[in-house]
Amino acid sequence: MRTIALLVCGVALAQPPSRFQPGLKPFVAVDSPVIALSHVRVIDGTGAAPREDQTVVIDHGKIASVGGAAPAGARDLDLSGHTVIPGLVGMHEHLYYPIGGGIPMYPEMAYSFPRLYLAAGVTTARTAGSVEPFTDLNIKRMIDEGRMPGPRLYVTGPYLEGKGAFAPQMHELTGPDDATRFVEYWAAQGVTSFKAYMNITRAELSAAVESAHRHGIKVTGHLCSIGFREAASIGIDNLEHGLLVDTEFHPSKQPDNCPPNTRAEVARLDLNSAPVREMIADLVNHHVAITSTLAVFEAFDPDRPPLDQRFLDAVSTDAAANYLAARARAVSGPTLAALRKELEFEYAFVKAGGLLIAGADPTGNGGALAGLADQRNVELLVEGGFTPVEAIQIATSNGAKFLGELDRFGTIAPGKQADLVVVDGNPAARIADIRRVRYVFKDGAGYDPAKLLDSVKGQAGLR
Repeated sequence: MRTIALLVCGVALAQPPSRFQPGLKPFVAVDSPVIALSHVRVIDGTGAAPREDQTVVIDHGKIASVGGAAPAGARDLDLSGHTVIPGLVGMHEHLYYPIGGGIPMYPEMAYSFPRLYLAAGVTTARTAGSVEPFTDLNIKRMIDEGRMPGPRLYVTGPYLEGKGAFAPQMHELTGPDDATRFVEYWAAQGVTSFKAYMNITRAELSAAVESAHRHGIKVTGHLCSIGFREAASIGIDNLEHGLLVDTEFHPSKQPDNCPPNTRAEVARLDLNSAPVREMIADLVNHHVAITSTLAVFEAFDPDRPPLDQRFLDAVSTDAAANYLAARARAVSGPTLAALRKELEFEYAFVKAGGLLIAGADPTGNGGALAGLADQRNVELLVEGGFTPVEAIQIATSNGAKFLGELDRFGTIAPGKQADLVVVDGNPAARIADIRRVRYVFKDGAGYDPAKLLDSVKGQAGLR
């Protein structure tokens, strides 16, 4: 018996340990050193036409080849009828979610949101503004160390907000010197970008941009007190949401002040007018990117989008009730008119040479959920006139380009990290197929989206 026990023990000891810690292992469906995704359609993220019947070979976390056949010894997955796209690079993401209740509070969804992002194919995410920056930084570390599933995170610091912040979780800057100190402190903590917010002054934004750029860090903004052309002249790198939040055309706009709701004014704008054309040209000339967040605006229309069962399954009972009540109160018409104007603007911006990136922004009335809204945004880009291949490029390689990481991920090419989404169907012909995720590969490990989604049922809005 002693000999048998020793033999059994020896066999157990001889087995190679899993490279996945307990927090990841339950969600990994494909784990082999060399993997071949055979007979797939490839949309590579560059804007090139899809390639049919390809084999994508993953070797120790990297893309080894595209085309040809599966090498000997590879785990060969026959994925006929499937499409492989790059992992989505979400550029306006958050790890928090609105809960309502009379006070605008945004609790951290540190458990559910990383899983939702990954399940939807978001392998890289920039958190465009933080209310719990140390939580975001520590969640990033836990994901990087393989202790929990989630996308590769690029953490944006706390909001650079001026006097008049609507959320009690935000610091209000007291002037340019405070803005400089704020940036210096959080840059030292490890954030990789900053986001200016609605009530920041031009002097505060100038100080923040100057300080951030000294550290090689980019600044984006959801602005209101400052118009887009003013921000471009100051040196901002990125603007969130697009025309729907640009106040420079509002008739009552005053310097450093946020005018009343601008969406009605935006809906009436003529995109062919000289002022709008000049604004677009100015942004392009200053290399200012725009982040598309169409899904968060669409959620305010009572007739669209169609209710997604995945959303209702993922969120808590209270979160579902809050969103459905907000949806019922909404008025059809104004939101859709503004959304259509935004779609036209984003299309015109890209055709003028601008860099358009995309993200979910899981805020608003709660209808835009982490990951699911990233997918919906791609569908809406197609509704706005982009081809499916162009929309996928916006949601993948454009984000990697802005982050300065296009040599590592964002497209499907040999030598890059194997961040890939295997879709059951053909999103080049039917963009809604982007929701039908079969596998999500991050650094070469294939995750099961169904298991990730199942693990957060009823949890989004709670934790």
